[in-house]
Amino acid sequence: PGRTLLGADSHTPGAAGVSMLGIGAGGLDVALAMAGYPYYLPCPAVLGVRLTGALPDWVSAKDVILEMLRRYDVKGCVGKIVEYYGPGVKSLSATDRETIGNMGTELGATTSIFPSDENTRAYLQAQGRGDQWVELSADEGAEYDENDSIDLSALEPLIACPSSPGNVVAVKDVAGTRVDQVIVGSSVNSSFRDLMVVAKIVEGRHAHPYTSFHVNPGSRQVLGNVAAQGGVISLLHAGARIHEPGCLGCIGMGQAPGTGEVSLRTMPRNFPGRSGTKDDKVYLCSPETIAAAALKGVITDPRELGKEMEYPRIRDPENYRVDASSIIPPSEDLRSTEVVRGPNIRPLPRMDPLPETLRAEVVLRVGDNVSTDTIMPAGNQVLPLRSNIEAISRFVYAQIDPEFYNKCKAVEAAVVVGGENYGQGSSREHAALAPRSLGVRAKIALSFARIHKANLCNFGILPLTFKDPSHYDLFREGAKVVFAGVRSLIERGSTEIPVEVDGRTVVTILQVSERQRRHLLGGGALNFVKQQLQAGARSS
Repeated sequence: PGRTLLGADSHTPGAAGVSMLGIGAGGLDVALAMAGYPYYLPCPAVLGVRLTGALPDWVSAKDVILEMLRRYDVKGCVGKIVEYYGPGVKSLSATDRETIGNMGTELGATTSIFPSDENTRAYLQAQGRGDQWVELSADEGAEYDENDSIDLSALEPLIACPSSPGNVVAVKDVAGTRVDQVIVGSSVNSSFRDLMVVAKIVEGRHAHPYTSFHVNPGSRQVLGNVAAQGGVISLLHAGARIHEPGCLGCIGMGQAPGTGEVSLRTMPRNFPGRSGTKDDKVYLCSPETIAAAALKGVITDPRELGKEMEYPRIRDPENYRVDASSIIPPSEDLRSTEVVRGPNIRPLPRMDPLPETLRAEVVLRVGDNVSTDTIMPAGNQVLPLRSNIEAISRFVYAQIDPEFYNKCKAVEAAVVVGGENYGQGSSREHAALAPRSLGVRAKIALSFARIHKANLCNFGILPLTFKDPSHYDLFREGAKVVFAGVRSLIERGSTEIPVEVDGRTVVTILQVSERQRRHLLGGGALNFVKQQLQAGARSS
């Protein structure tokens, strides 16, 4: 509690569960931080959300964050930290808070935070880390940039419909829809509590004959503790397939639903095609709603199960069976570790500095809320190529335009044009790195998601926004664009960057830090850091 955590995963804010300020970032930013370089971000505004009451039976923490998504959608908290406080907080366990913090990313938030209280201490003590607990709460009378409130006792089961985490309705409104697959787990809702509540609900019963039932534990430790409480037997006897811990179906690494089939998941995202199935029908919901659908074969308000059984209230173990065997603490010995690079691991491509005048062509124009999954798909065909930029680049925008790769290769430099919230979702830097390797030197959008914008700067791609949003329509595919004197403009600190499009000049905005300007000029952050190191070596 009280520490700051930087992670190369956009769901790092799940650390809110133990009152850490967890921030997702691109892999290069994390690598540079590990090398001793500071991490920079614009100072966020703070949205204070006051919680009152307590969750009723059959409603859980997932429904809290789905309520936030119902209110704010996927971009309503961009540039903000969400701080939860108030008397309702004490009714939420540490892993409840992790669920809410984890999916705060889907709001566009920089991160989320909860107070550190007796529930935090109980969780840390159960993990054998009670000595790390400190009490944290907002100062008396603290003011927030924005305010909201949620009465937990008034919430009902909610569900995000295809194909956005922000497309939230009440479960009862879509009840009766046939369900072909359910999955509990992944980065969110994979804790001991979440798996055990499902195990208790299905205990002595069996999943519906045409509903495939999957469980993805959050870790080996979680699975071990569920097994110790008899939960694994209940799940297996109910027909569940228990997989190894990991993202798995959330990023299309297995568990892809059949064409036209409905999949209910506790996962954080349901962007189009993310599951590995084109035109997928993925819903996001609580473990309770998952269990009800598994048993009934259709979307079911889990409160209906209350007519058949008591709601199982799950408490964390007083002492977890702790498995820290996979954690390797830092030591000087690691400096001598041999890095083995197989044939599928290639060096980063060369990235030239920004020229004085950039001439390019618009190769693609897309709409609002384009995710990094759309830019750089995941799935079992693509992810094994993460360390081979040349190979993975062939999949950039393949879902929207299978010819994107060839179009980029046919021009000297390329431009992509986007709508609002361009680059939402995963922190995967390949959504910037792979396009850069194809010659994409600028992206012009109505607005950018935070992490993707930072990644664009890291790899030397200009993140420009339209001064006049109506100019979006001028940038059709195939349009010739010229950024005259762009290098000098950026060196002088200009925020307005003129762009000539098919002979007409319009103004775009470059809103970046002075440090990011140096990265853009150098062709990327790594180039700039190398130049600094070389200059330091020469001066010494």
